[in-house]
Amino acid sequence: MLYPSITSSCTRILRSTLKTSLKSFSTSQPTLSSTSSSNPNFVKIVEVGPRDGLQNEPKPIPPPIKAELINRLAITGMRNIEAGSFVSPKWVPQMAGTAEVLALIDSFPNTGYSVLVPNQKGLDDLLEILSPSTSPNSHAKPPPPVTEVAIFTSATDAFSFANTNVSVSGSLERLAPVARRALDAGLKVRGYVSVVVTCPFSGRVDPRRVRDVSRELVQMGCYEVSLGDTTGAGTPASIRGMLEEVAKEVDVGILAGHFHDTNGTATANIMTALDFGLRTFDASVGGLGGCPYSPGATGNVATEDVVYALTGDRLFGDIGEPYGNGEPSKTAQSRWDVGPIDLARLAEIGEWISGVLGRETTSRAGKALLARRKREEERKRKEGPKL
Repeated sequence: MLYPSITSSCTRILRSTLKTSLKSFSTSQPTLSSTSSSNPNFVKIVEVGPRDGLQNEPKPIPPPIKAELINRLAITGMRNIEAGSFVSPKWVPQMAGTAEVLALIDSFPNTGYSVLVPNQKGLDDLLEILSPSTSPNSHAKPPPPVTEVAIFTSATDAFSFANTNVSVSGSLERLAPVARRALDAGLKVRGYVSVVVTCPFSGRVDPRRVRDVSRELVQMGCYEVSLGDTTGAGTPASIRGMLEEVAKEVDVGILAGHFHDTNGTATANIMTALDFGLRTFDASVGGLGGCPYSPGATGNVATEDVVYALTGDRLFGDIGEPYGNGEPSKTAQSRWDVGPIDLARLAEIGEWISGVLGRETTSRAGKALLARRKREEERKRKEGPKL
């Protein structure tokens, strides 16, 4: 089995890697961008690979590997990372050990970490480990750098019953005190709405259901609501239609998109949502993910693919063959800003974690970048050293 063979040395390797990486990280990484009126083109990417990306794996992932994934993502410039969830390991065994994961991750400048809490018990478990240590040992490690929790519900009763054994209204009733207590504890609260386009159990979803559930989440204190195309069935037209309905009662500025790439339309759906005014999107490195309660759904849209779609034209370089009299061409360039994310390093992370899981990365951009680098390295090898 793959995982145990690397678990024993994972922590040692992680620490040595981080010592080297942190030196350059603290001096060379750009300042964190943020969504604001002064920068309307900033796009916040929430990296959900360590949680939503790994929850559908056939075997639980050792906590040291999860921690290494999170730390690598922070080093490469991801500023919003969903680190895990406090769910019952009986129902989602892949998320067991989140407390250990949080104890192993390091705090990076301008980086926010969140965890999913499905109920009061999950929140209690988180708050316990966030409490300041009462140990007389002055060298005790401080609490993990979690500043945000995510709560989730669905747009259909059928999916809600399959996921949490309760109706949508019952789910919202359960979540209200959880959100209230989290806010009282000084934590930000983010809401998820699953199956906003189609439901694997009841079919096409009425956008008015998505609107009503999103409104309820905002009213209970969620600063942001992520709309999940859980089945990955969405198209630009269906995403726009859903957003038009939700925007009747919820400010577009607090909506986020969470699009699975089952049918290859996730990036197109993001572009549609951008045009509509959304500026936050969830993504998963290497295209990790799926949903244990949505049969057939593939992974989340790959973070590498999103970053490339928004900023990849900046990698093209100058025009190689001037046109006509050589007058400079007015080439269009993307206006989007995703912050200090290093796309090449992100592709390496996608390849690494996919290899740990025994498969190839599903990121198209990641594969292309890695293949291009390999070709370049092979070309240089054949040319040999220059005298």
